[in-house]
Amino acid sequence: MAAAPPLLLFDGIDLPGLRTLEVYRERGGYESLRKALSQEPQEVLASLEASGLRGRGGAGFAMGKKISFLPKGAIERYLVCNADESEPGTFKDRELLEKNPHMLIEGIVIASYAAGASRSFIYIRGEYVEPARALEQAIAEAREAGYIGERILGSGHSLSLVLHRGAGAYICGEETALLDSLEGKRGNPRLKPPFPANQGLYQGPTLINNVETLATVPTIVRLGGERYAEIGVQNSTGTKLVSVSGHVQRPGNYEIELGIPSRELIYDLAGGPPEGRVVKCWFPGGSSAPVLTGDDLDLPYDFDSMARAGSMLGSGAVIVVDDSTPILDVALKVAKFYRHESCGKCTPCREGTNWTVKMLERIETGEATPMDLEIMASVQEHIIGNCLCVLGDAMAMPIGSMIAKFRDEFEAHIERAREARGGV
Repeated sequence: MAAAPPLLLFDGIDLPGLRTLEVYRERGGYESLRKALSQEPQEVLASLEASGLRGRGGAGFAMGKKISFLPKGAIERYLVCNADESEPGTFKDRELLEKNPHMLIEGIVIASYAAGASRSFIYIRGEYVEPARALEQAIAEAREAGYIGERILGSGHSLSLVLHRGAGAYICGEETALLDSLEGKRGNPRLKPPFPANQGLYQGPTLINNVETLATVPTIVRLGGERYAEIGVQNSTGTKLVSVSGHVQRPGNYEIELGIPSRELIYDLAGGPPEGRVVKCWFPGGSSAPVLTGDDLDLPYDFDSMARAGSMLGSGAVIVVDDSTPILDVALKVAKFYRHESCGKCTPCREGTNWTVKMLERIETGEATPMDLEIMASVQEHIIGNCLCVLGDAMAMPIGSMIAKFRDEFEAHIERAREARGGV
C-alpha cells in the first residue's frame, strides 16, 4: 500500500470538541482568514487559481476561474454554499459539517473576500438535522468573535451569513434550482444562459460552491496555491474526500490524494468486497456516474482518468457492487430514484425517466425482447444533453453504461424471464 496522503480536511476530524470555536482556534483556525485579509482580494484569488482546485461537488469546474467570471464593478455579489448533499452514496460533506463546521465558515469568508461578495448563504439539505445544529452554533460563535459581520477583524471586508434549510428535494442540488428554492420559489432549474455568475441569486452575480470546495480554501491560503498544487496529479490537484459504500468491508469517508489507483481506494482502504466475492461494477462518482467494471480498478482516481474511461469522478461517491447482485436490480433502483426526483419541468427527463423504468420492469417480468435493449440504449442517448438540467443525464448515463457493459446479462435475464412466462 502506498504512503498515506497528507490529511488536509480530515486531519483531527474526530478530535473531541473540534466543532467548537475554542478547539478550532487551538488548531490554528481562522489564521488563514487573518492571512487572507492582510492581502489584496486579487492576491487571494491568484492563490486559488494557482492551486488548481476543482469543484468537489460534481462538475469539477476550477474554483478560481469561477470567481473570475463574476462581473467587475460596484455591484452587490452573493456567495452560496451548496450543502444539499443528496447524490446517492455521498456523505462526506455531512461529516465535515457535523465535526468541523468552522472550517467551512472560514472558507466561506475567505472566498467571499476574493469574490467581493458581502452576502452569503448556506443551503443545507433538509434531512441534515444534526449538521444544521452544528452550523447554527458555529455561525453564532463566529459572529460573536468577529469573523462574520461588519469590518471583519478590522479589515474593510463585511459579510452576512444565513443558514437556509431545504425541504429534501434532490433537484435542489442543481445550482439554479437551489437558487429558486433559496428565493422562496419551487426548486426548478432555470434556463441557461444567463449563468449564476452573471445573474444568480436575486438576479445578482453569484458564486456557488460545494461544502468540500469551500472548506479546502483555508488550507490553500495556509500552504499557498503553488504548494497545494504539488499534491495530487496534473489537472487534479490536492486531496479529495471519497465516500465509499456498497459491497465493501470498511465503508466510510476517506481522504485520498487524487491520482491514487482506484484499486487502492476500494481494496486497501475500504477492504474490498466480502470474502469470496469480486467487484462486478462500481460508480466512481455517485449514482449519476456511468459504471465501470472490475477491469477498470487499476485506473488512477482523478478527474481526467475517470473521464477518459467514460465515467466521471463527480461528487467522489464510490458505490461498489459485487457479483452477487443482478445488474437489472441496480439499473431499476437507479432509474426509479431519478424518476421520483425529476421535477417534471422538461419533457426528455419527465418522460424519459418514467419510460426507462417501465422498460426495465418489462425486462424483469419477461415481456421484453433483446430489441428492446437497443431501443432503450438509443433513448438514453437522446436524453443526454437535451434536458434543462443534468438530472435526466444523471439517469441516462449510468443506465446506458450498464446496457453497454452488461448486455449479455440483460439478454440472459430476458430469456429466462420469457421462459418462465411460457415463452410468451
